[in-house]
Amino acid sequence: MQNTQQALLEDLEPQVDERPSSATSALRRAIAAARRGLVALQREDGHWCAELEGDTILESEYILTLHFLGLADPQRVAKLANFIRRQQLPAGGWTIAPGCRPDVSSSVKAYLALKLAGDDPAAEHMVRAREAILRLGGIEACNSFTKIYLSIFGLYDWRRCPAVVPEMILMPRWFYFNIYAMSSWSRAIVIPLAIIWAKRPLHRLGVDLDDLAGAAPVPEAGGGSFKRRFWSLVFRAINGGLHLLESARLLPLRRRALARCEQWVLDRLEDSDGVGAIFPPIINTLIGFRSLGYPMDHPVIQSQLHELEKLEVDDGDEMRVQPCFSPVWDTAIALDALGESGMERNDAVVQRAGRWLLEREIKRPGDVQILYPEVPSEGCWFFEYRNAFYPDCDDTAEVLKALSRVRFDAPETEGERRAAIERGLSWLRAMQNDDGGWAAFDKNCNREILTYVPFADHNAMIDPSTSDITARVLEVMLHLGVDRRAPEIQRALAFLRREQEADGSWYGRWGCNYLYGTWLALQALAAAGEDEDRERIARAAAWLRRVQNDDGGWGELPLSYDDPTLKGQGPSTASQTAWALMGLAAAGEADSEAVERGIAYLLAQQREDGTWQDEHWTGTGFPKVFYLRYHLYATYFPLGALSVIERRMARAGSARALREWAVA
Repeated sequence: MQNTQQALLEDLEPQVDERPSSATSALRRAIAAARRGLVALQREDGHWCAELEGDTILESEYILTLHFLGLADPQRVAKLANFIRRQQLPAGGWTIAPGCRPDVSSSVKAYLALKLAGDDPAAEHMVRAREAILRLGGIEACNSFTKIYLSIFGLYDWRRCPAVVPEMILMPRWFYFNIYAMSSWSRAIVIPLAIIWAKRPLHRLGVDLDDLAGAAPVPEAGGGSFKRRFWSLVFRAINGGLHLLESARLLPLRRRALARCEQWVLDRLEDSDGVGAIFPPIINTLIGFRSLGYPMDHPVIQSQLHELEKLEVDDGDEMRVQPCFSPVWDTAIALDALGESGMERNDAVVQRAGRWLLEREIKRPGDVQILYPEVPSEGCWFFEYRNAFYPDCDDTAEVLKALSRVRFDAPETEGERRAAIERGLSWLRAMQNDDGGWAAFDKNCNREILTYVPFADHNAMIDPSTSDITARVLEVMLHLGVDRRAPEIQRALAFLRREQEADGSWYGRWGCNYLYGTWLALQALAAAGEDEDRERIARAAAWLRRVQNDDGGWGELPLSYDDPTLKGQGPSTASQTAWALMGLAAAGEADSEAVERGIAYLLAQQREDGTWQDEHWTGTGFPKVFYLRYHLYATYFPLGALSVIERRMARAGSARALREWAVA
């Protein structure tokens, strides 16, 4: 294996001197403006963290939780309701992302939240909402978690909810269905939810949803594989049996299971801003622990209330709620983009960011070591401010790349940086799945049968290998000097090759969608430099050219998760245009006409402060269920893309493309 530190010195030099000397280049001026804009957003301690925006389920559930806790301050509820009201679609419902179809669960929760805010059911917007919900199938068409939340408030029958029994926590680890066979985020949501399901709290709201009754049932999706039909029937039978046991109170292990669930949650509040440091487990913990009898002034209740309040975004007469914070992710990508733009490694901006990232390294075991004790308990990073039980491969890989952009003046800190990179590589190697790929938080979490469990309709029960994360880890490893002949590299390459679609694209699990996956896969294959991948790279680049929009940009709506025929289709966005440009650059097409048009689009859309803004959302939480708008995506990704393109054209001596943006 090539010496890692030597790779850091040789492979990542900004090489500013090799760039074109023209100070009048509009491209270079755009890069400089974008860099200034990004630096201006850096926090005093060195990190970046912009708003992370989700759909109105967050505001609706926040209102419901505040009512449950007796904390429904009218002013706060009014602000939340103002935001919910403004997000309503003209047809009456609410969606999970701009450009997507109306969603029945989001719409029912929003309708209920607005009723609690005092909106008259006869008001025009409420009539439209009600009619839209009835067209979508009404309450019966909602997902499992929505039905459980409605049951808490006496608006749905607990007996008709999927069973989420706390006894599942007692299943031994060798058992096929155990809590550690679920994805980490499912565990974080489901364990406190199991407490709620077992205790079945009831909090009457003084409003009802009787006006949503009578909806025509939505036909169940027919067909599917034999496996899906078989296991769905099996789990429905099990669910029915669990309900019978519940009705008969044949629950000899219930007290023990609840105690174990309670302790499990308490353990994961250590070194964490709530279980999983994300909104759903925090509200489940609050409702669940209040159901266990925890008083409002208990430190656990107060701490989780504080975490919820931190997620608020107070915007005058409106209030939004973030699903979590993204500081490690934002900081790592921002630092990488600044490095691509030629910022010196020992610049004060860079050193502050690098120091902040070093301080966030996890040095304790988490959930993954329960099944895989051989995975190191250090050398990994999480997404949020504090979430020590749940580091992930995506953040860790991006942090390692960002740290390679840094050179500390202090020898001791520089030594810490180099050692952290080595530890990070060891952790990533240990997290590789048996199929050669990498997942987000878990290892070999791919038991597809679990996706047929009745309460698994949040579409995130497992955490299998994905093309986008595998590609990022692979590209970073090669960037840091890991020998391309190493077994982990060859296995990862084989995984990526298997995952390529017939049209040349790759699926993107954590970014929307095929544009994201294709960009990352192209960077990884180009970094590997294998002759056998030339044709794959050419097909992927051809797909990117085919889906370019007439305005020169690229865009893809989350609808492509529901219907792959819509892949690569959608209004142009700055972040997705940046991904496509970086993909084409990796494919060796930095001076192509498609790239010229893409750069022209970005330059035309750049704002006076050097940043960009995406109206459409390009981040993915759970495909088909939950999407995100990262407010910094439209700043650091275009900066990185323009910088990559400029450097590659300059190295190739391409004057033709540079002339397109030259200013006399």
